[in-house]
Order: sequence, then C-alpha cells, then structure tokens
Amino acid sequence: MLAVVRLGDDRGSAPAEFVMVSGLLVVLTVAVLQLALALHVRTTLIDAASEGARYAALADSGLDGGVQRTRDLITVAVGSSYAEDVSAEVVDRGGAPVVEMHVDAPLPVIGLLGVDVGMEVTAHAPLEKIATE
Repeated sequence: MLAVVRLGDDRGSAPAEFVMVSGLLVVLTVAVLQLALALHVRTTLIDAASEGARYAALADSGLDGGVQRTRDLITVAVGSSYAEDVSAEVVDRGGAPVVEMHVDAPLPVIGLLGVDVGMEVTAHAPLEKIATE
C-alpha cells in the first residue's frame, strides 16, 4: 500500500518547535546571566577602587597601602586574576591633591574567563593632610 502524504499536516511538528524555541530561550537566558555577571564584576571593581583610593588618601596611610587594600578586596570578591594590574598616584584636580586608583581587569565573556584588560576602572579620593601650626 502507498502512504498518502498531506501537505497541510502538522503532526510531529511540536517536538521540533519545542527544540528550536527552547534552544533560543536557553541562549537568551545565558546571555542575560553573563551580562549580569559582567556588571557585577564592574561594580565590584569600582567599589574596591573607591575604597582603596579612600584608604590611600588617609593621613596615616600611603599609596602602597591603598593599592594593597584594593587588591585584597578584588581578590576576595571576584578572584586574584582581576587584581593583577592595580596602580595609584597623586594627581591635581582643581588645585587640590587627589589620590587616583586605577584598575585594569579582564572583561568576563564566558563565566569569569574573558578578554585581558577589557575593563578599566578609575576612582578618586581627596588627599588628607594633617595641619601643623
């Protein structure tokens, strides 16, 4: 016997549609989660750089202490590979000395793995001085 094939028949298409739609939804969900992770890492780096700049700006502290504080905070939060390139310097902003903390870190592309030096963060804090009269 010969089987008759009807062109308008939708039987068996539900599993194929499910696979295509669920694959698209999984990719979209993973992309949103990766974006959230990248924003979390960026926010963490900004916070650590700000805290390190404030620490370095204290009257009884120095730039090395601020750099170490920044590295410690980044290492605890997201890992030591993000804390490798941290630097600090004193710059002049509007006639006032300011500590500038600079962090170069990888941009997370797949999980925490990413492009080297894909993210640059800079933070500032006014330098404290003890007035002697």
